[in-house]
Amino acid sequence: MTDVRITHVGGPTTLIELDGLRLLTDPTFDPPGRRYTFGWGSASRKTIGPALAAGDLPPIDAVLLTHDQHGDNLDTAGRALLPAARVVLTTRAAARRLGGNAVGLAPWQTTTIGYDSGRLLVTATPARHGPPLSRAITGPVTGFALRRPDRPDAFWITGDTVLHGGLRRVAGRLTVRTALLHLGAVRFGVTGPVRYSMDAREAVELCRLLRPRTVLPVHYEGWGHFHEGREPVERAFATAPDEVRSALRWLPIGAPVTLPDAL
Repeated sequence: MTDVRITHVGGPTTLIELDGLRLLTDPTFDPPGRRYTFGWGSASRKTIGPALAAGDLPPIDAVLLTHDQHGDNLDTAGRALLPAARVVLTTRAAARRLGGNAVGLAPWQTTTIGYDSGRLLVTATPARHGPPLSRAITGPVTGFALRRPDRPDAFWITGDTVLHGGLRRVAGRLTVRTALLHLGAVRFGVTGPVRYSMDAREAVELCRLLRPRTVLPVHYEGWGHFHEGREPVERAFATAPDEVRSALRWLPIGAPVTLPDAL
């Protein structure tokens, strides 16, 4: 097993370090206050800035970018970081737009990141950023499963997604030891009650299928379009089966945490 050191920068952005390999997820480093448009009349304002400045980051080996089309997953300062990484793994559509060092992965496609201590397998996993038929509006999104070649256990990043058949299939195809869940129950006034990311109830349902050892919520604070913060998640997990309830762990914003045997 491999220990993982993870720092929650804010929103969906985390720095994941293992065996000297540094991965950055969905880089968002703009200051708070700006209003971002998300298409089709939807918009949101960033309310909390990153806990770390972009300049404070160590050299990044790979950026795991779930999608490039929304400012709460890739903003101006985050976009400026991409060329310095060895590789940017993302959706095929995003790779076409970004060019350069971006590599697009289709769902269930696997690539390898080599480094001094060995190799890390990265598999793209299905994600749907809204209700059925919403992809034409919200665009494609991907999750990422990280795995050592000699181990079956995965560190899984869901990406921005609602619970759907693709996520349920992850439970049948992967042994998820650690799950980084994008939550927040995203909604916009222009589309009423329609949700574009998981809520607490869906998170519990997904974890009942996965039975991960550790559950790490992200993407629940710092933006006006996030409609569920920490308290609803804690209430939902409090009534879940013991194995699911005990897996929930909150990452402090800005402080690194070492997770033993996370991968």
